[in-house]
Amino acid sequence: MRTSHLVGVFVCVALGGCSALPTSGPTASAVLDEAARTDAGEARYSVVEVDERVVATLRRRPQDATLASFGGYQGGASDVRVGVGDSVSLTIWEAGAGGLFSATVPGAPLSAGSRAAAIPDQLVGRDGAIMVPYAGRVRAAGRTTFDIQRQIERALEGKAIQPQALVTVARPVSNSVTVIGEATTGARVPLSPKGDRILDVIASAGGARTATTETFIQLTRGPRTARVAMTRVVADMRENVYVRPGDVVTVIRDPQYFLAYGATGRSADVPFDGDNMTLAQALTKAGGLLDHRADPQGVFVFRLETPAIARALGVDSPNARMGERYKVVYHLNFRDPNALFTAQQMRIFHRDLIYVSNAPLSDVQKFMMLFNLIASPVAQGASVTAAVGR
Repeated sequence: MRTSHLVGVFVCVALGGCSALPTSGPTASAVLDEAARTDAGEARYSVVEVDERVVATLRRRPQDATLASFGGYQGGASDVRVGVGDSVSLTIWEAGAGGLFSATVPGAPLSAGSRAAAIPDQLVGRDGAIMVPYAGRVRAAGRTTFDIQRQIERALEGKAIQPQALVTVARPVSNSVTVIGEATTGARVPLSPKGDRILDVIASAGGARTATTETFIQLTRGPRTARVAMTRVVADMRENVYVRPGDVVTVIRDPQYFLAYGATGRSADVPFDGDNMTLAQALTKAGGLLDHRADPQGVFVFRLETPAIARALGVDSPNARMGERYKVVYHLNFRDPNALFTAQQMRIFHRDLIYVSNAPLSDVQKFMMLFNLIASPVAQGASVTAAVGR
């Protein structure tokens, strides 16, 4: 009797500690019940049952940023204009010898034919002008090289013999784009008159040194900044915008990943293989659902959702808000075969947490193991006591 009473005590203790059994996370019912609880009348997070309607709504999720918003993707650059800080190369021709710019040797006879003189490179000063011999200060900033040539020729009329000028920009500081970032060598890239797209200047700076799937391109123009995945820029010509002088292009390495947790074959942060990944692909990369542990009715995706999607789904509860986003838990029941089709359409985003809950039977198995661990020594002790009593 004492032995049976002792076993009964151990059983009661074990049953009382059933809630303290080791587990990888909440059960499916706990996740669903917690969403039903309220704090001041509002749910702390929202649970959305995923179906075709929800998937269609998620497809309309707006991009966080876009380079196409900068405009200018339908046309090339305008005429290149000289700016302050540029280095200008200047050559002047005259129609005959003996002019202002004809180099003569003392005692040598004058010969017919045109003569040319190369003027040392001129730096466009803060006043926007360059110095040209016998023409004085010539305004260059904000003008094309053709306009500068015409002004120099007019200034030299009557001084030189039918002067002709050729102006080129030797170092176009003002008409360049700065490319920086850990994923590229970086450079100041001069722009061509035809116009250069953002991928053109990155290629001119040495290209990206990281995989396209983990590279982001950030464009800064004045006070505006936008950052998008390089895969989008490569795939969508509208995102491959024409850059403008003074733009700063930053090439950033930022690997995208999702979190797999619970009764999956792999609990870890799993990197993306491409720009688009579905829930079915993500679960496959995470090792799928464990047969001996997973509850197929408890597949969840935890996400901080955008306000636009939260409103479209009707889950924009103020109490479920975290910063500018809303705490949303998407639920799928994999016992329903149609959920497998839905999982192939539902897109997974950066930092999503995919959680698969343990099956209720796994808790029973853990309890039985714990019970055997406690009861076996007691049973052995009872057997020894009984043998001694004989």
